[in-house]
Amino acid sequence: MSIVVRNLSEQLTELVRDRILAGSVPQDLPIRQDALAAELGVSKIPLREALTRLEQEGLLRSQANRGYFVRQLSAAEAEEVFALRLKLEPDATAAAASQASDEERRRAEAALVELERVTAQHDLSVGAANRAFHLALVRPAAQPVTATIIERMHILSERYVRVHLEPLGRNERANEEHRHIIDAWLSRDGDHVARLLRMHIDQTLEDLRRQLPA
Repeated sequence: MSIVVRNLSEQLTELVRDRILAGSVPQDLPIRQDALAAELGVSKIPLREALTRLEQEGLLRSQANRGYFVRQLSAAEAEEVFALRLKLEPDATAAAASQASDEERRRAEAALVELERVTAQHDLSVGAANRAFHLALVRPAAQPVTATIIERMHILSERYVRVHLEPLGRNERANEEHRHIIDAWLSRDGDHVARLLRMHIDQTLEDLRRQLPA
């Protein structure tokens, strides 16, 4: 049995991160630290530590005498984040396909089932479920540094994925692409997995280019 011990700052980081990624924290207003600390029943010290971590992750920005703000979405950031995913994720996913154990293959299938479930319900956790699915396809490659970087890129891209899925029909298309990807992954066809994933990421970025102002 393994025991995971997280301090309060780490728990607050995860909680506030989830709110930001779900779009429930406005981008144009400073985060009211007093009100948020009172709501969560914590002091401002661990909350400030959590906000500092989220600034380091690229989700927040700070302004002197004004506090922390959610970073605005931008076409330039989308280009950078998705370009990094294209460089790392297809090859890592292809490598994982050939190495995944039976248990890891079951986890990937379960992650897709969960993603399709929350997508059908239009749940706010779609972004997190999408991230969990993609990472389930990467982690069996046993490349922990690469997996950590890809996870960081997924966190940064999650708000963009939410914007990308807003137009009608995008959810169905994404689900179909995910099913094709996992079918190739379960077949251990690394070249096909990499090709499908590049197309999937490329198409998302192309859609975002049309949706986001330059």
